[in-house]
Amino acid sequence: MDSAEEHRSKGSKRAEAVSGSDFLQLDVGQAPPGGRTEWLTDRIRAAIADGTLPVGSRLPAGRVLAAELGVSRGLVTEAYQRLADAGQVLGRGRAGTTVVAGPMPASVPAPVPAPVPRAPLSAAPTGPAAPTGQLGAIPSGGSHGPAGPFAPAGPSAPVVDALRGVPCRIDLSPGVPDLTAFPRTAWLQAERRVLAGLTAADFGYGNPQGTPALRAAVTGWLARNRGIRADPDEVVVVAGVAQALGLLAHVLRENGVRRVAVEDPGSLGARQQLEYGRLETVPVPVDGSGIDTAALRAGGAGAVLLTPAHQFPTGVVLDGERRRELLGWAAAGGLVIEDDYDAEHRYDRAPVPALRALFPEGVCYAGSVSKLLAPALRLGWLLVPPRLRDAVVAAKRYADLGNPILAQLVLARLMDSGELERHLRFVRRRHRRRRDAMLRAIAAHLPGARIHGAAAGLHLMVTFDGADFEDTALAAAALALGVKAHPLSWHRIRPGSPGLVLGYAAGPPGELEEGIALLGRALGRLR
Repeated sequence: MDSAEEHRSKGSKRAEAVSGSDFLQLDVGQAPPGGRTEWLTDRIRAAIADGTLPVGSRLPAGRVLAAELGVSRGLVTEAYQRLADAGQVLGRGRAGTTVVAGPMPASVPAPVPAPVPRAPLSAAPTGPAAPTGQLGAIPSGGSHGPAGPFAPAGPSAPVVDALRGVPCRIDLSPGVPDLTAFPRTAWLQAERRVLAGLTAADFGYGNPQGTPALRAAVTGWLARNRGIRADPDEVVVVAGVAQALGLLAHVLRENGVRRVAVEDPGSLGARQQLEYGRLETVPVPVDGSGIDTAALRAGGAGAVLLTPAHQFPTGVVLDGERRRELLGWAAAGGLVIEDDYDAEHRYDRAPVPALRALFPEGVCYAGSVSKLLAPALRLGWLLVPPRLRDAVVAAKRYADLGNPILAQLVLARLMDSGELERHLRFVRRRHRRRRDAMLRAIAAHLPGARIHGAAAGLHLMVTFDGADFEDTALAAAALALGVKAHPLSWHRIRPGSPGLVLGYAAGPPGELEEGIALLGRALGRLR
């Protein structure tokens, strides 16, 4: 958490930061002095040995991995050559380096967390059903009143949807990637190849759990980029994280769970999904170390929804001690729902391991391509413990009989070919430039604001500590000037400092700078 001035002073250093690689969650800081080549070789060899990199997996281009790790390209080339000499990988020119053989006798196992005992799903005490998302009444007559959609009573789901349709000059709403960067050419090429290989039977009803091709591709993607080892049978293809939460809400109620803990502040949309599923949401405070695990235990909820890799909206990373405490809570019968909504978008920090990689028996893991490609695709995945899988698949079957098959197969091809990783590298550079532009603008036009979560993601959270105005009033004043943003109070359950949640990925730098300048003008009218 830094002031806008402190962020500006750090700007020159940020571009030189070594942030590690998503590939196998590699962090060169873990390498022994003078032993980086051996360390890298052993880590890749171990991933081949334990199945994280099965035969056919592509290794990153040497120049790309070297840049991400902050090492010389020659070091990576030497590591790849050692693996090639052992017959485990094969360089194929422009086609890249591919795993061609499984475990070798001399392989060195990667560090594995100590196993945690498997525990049954524990139901919280039963009671009356929770209110179904009563977060504020909707004014009648289609008008939102003088404050627009930012009425003090708080937003309902229809009001949030209505805000998306309100015309504005500059949209700083969070949660949207750079949609102009959608890889249209790569998508079309992959779609043509997929269509050329389909038979007439492939256009019939498919498996509601998802196509085998996409489920296998997802396991490879998660193994390479999030450190998660899973079998394709553990994956359920869903229409984004929103549907994943809806399916889980149904299954949890069937298992007797009525109360789910949520981060506070936390995602308004996620909370509304659970409440629509007739679950009571229990707010648990978030601080600089992540969710307060002592408060979680005291709250008596049977499950918890959280965003540990990049907490929404604060940007905090769940630290090691809290992770251990959380997994202990899960081992005692709780269920963790991990929303990994934008972990791939990071700029100034090392990769953060997924909780699912540490304790698959107690973690439901949800992800999607909404923040990487486009939310309009409605494509995501849900990994659940074995004891819940059949119930989740049944809920998916009765919800919609499964996602459209063609889009699944196209996404699988993009994942398997390495095209999706190339796209991630491209948009990460573009998003970083836009993030930096917003930081500069905040320093210039909102000098009293405190910035949170700048190291990763697609948004910033800014707070105005000690201010005596409502952030809904600031959002309404900004909208009157043509700028759309979320008040932080929308994402709070308990009171707190006024603030805004500002998305920066969807707009070019000049537009972001103009939007922040207008926010500064709106703020001046309130003081």
